[in-house]
Amino acid sequence: MEFRYLPMTEKDKKEMLDTIGVESTEALFADIPEKVRFDGPLNIKPAANEFALTKELTEMADKNVNLKSHTSFLGAGVYDHYIPSIVDHVISRSEFYTAYTPYQPEISQGELQAIFEFQTMICELTGMDVANSSMYDGGTALAEAVNLSAGSTKKKKVIVSKAIHPESRAVIHSYVKGPNLEIVEIDHKDGLTDLEALKSELDENTASVVMQYPNFFGQIEPLDEVREIVDQQKKAMMIVSSNPLALGYMTPPGEFGADIVVGDAQVFGIPAQFGGPHCGYFATTSKLMRKVPGRLVGQTTDEEGRRGFVLTLQAREQHIRRDKATSNICSNQALNALASSIAMTSLGKQGLKKMSWMNMQKAAYMKKALEAKGLKVTFQGAFFNEIVVDLGKDVVEVNRQLLEKGYIGGYDLGFAYEELKGHMLIAVTEIRTKEEIDNFAAELGDLHE
Repeated sequence: MEFRYLPMTEKDKKEMLDTIGVESTEALFADIPEKVRFDGPLNIKPAANEFALTKELTEMADKNVNLKSHTSFLGAGVYDHYIPSIVDHVISRSEFYTAYTPYQPEISQGELQAIFEFQTMICELTGMDVANSSMYDGGTALAEAVNLSAGSTKKKKVIVSKAIHPESRAVIHSYVKGPNLEIVEIDHKDGLTDLEALKSELDENTASVVMQYPNFFGQIEPLDEVREIVDQQKKAMMIVSSNPLALGYMTPPGEFGADIVVGDAQVFGIPAQFGGPHCGYFATTSKLMRKVPGRLVGQTTDEEGRRGFVLTLQAREQHIRRDKATSNICSNQALNALASSIAMTSLGKQGLKKMSWMNMQKAAYMKKALEAKGLKVTFQGAFFNEIVVDLGKDVVEVNRQLLEKGYIGGYDLGFAYEELKGHMLIAVTEIRTKEEIDNFAAELGDLHE
């Protein structure tokens, strides 16, 4: 059949029209006035057969630069990490990739257990008591945390660091329009949140202070100092957006007294895939457990005493009264959460710690390599796997030239920070080799001169 990819044949259409007693497809639109109907052929290409269409789409796809054709030093929230081969083998099983929400526990034990394990591992990484079954991505998880803090404290002001991912800050601004919250953004100073400015903004109306750890520039924020500042106001919460891979080596936010920890699990087992879909996580204290958006999977026993898993808490609008719902626009990313769980299980505790350590060590090596080529690394504080370099020229043009050399360059900070025009945010992960780092530093040094 020439058009095998089409959902129906002309015979199928005729049978359906005969069944409902209509002569033609056009007759279905008879109630719509002719003057508002589109008249004439659509401005699209004629239908192609399956072979021709596949060939055309493949040629278009081949024009894309990807992580196999080029060496990437681009991070800024989406990273090129090692993904164990077992991840694809497991998530390709039909009982996982066709599942949505396991409402019927008696036939969904595999899915429920996978989510439970994901929640458990997130709690261990973050140092928190409870984690939900996942969320759309890190940005929406952070915005949900902001709304939760306001709803729980009954306060309207939220202080947000500008050292947080700019796209996440944009999501926060969108989410708070409904509850009409006041968002106050605090500038960064030498790559870290300006704590003096934070102190001056903190008042009795503050619901929460929002930080990123490591922050958008790769710098490590002093969460212990932030917690001390936040404690000056009763009920104010500390919300931390954190790269979970970094927590394999760094002190978890829970040990600094964070009330809510969120982030994106893309770093574990999820490809960059053009920016999504990914998998957000949301972890908090047991005190806030009943206010967590989305759903939680819990462990129980059946009537015969056998271990089992069920959906324990579901505080969404579809389950409880609308005015009591924590959120009505959140869902879980079960398949991607499973991918992250498999990746973390495959790595193990020691493997994950080593992977985190390698990110720090290779980024530190990149810093030395760049400085040896005469480039200025802007911020000198402790960092994870991203560093900021002052190129003193148009980053877009530099990236274009790097692309021709086979490299995907770093993020142009001028897109989001006016004061950092000409600065590039470079990411170095565990899969970058010494040779790749040396060659990239050499190319960037040549372009800088």
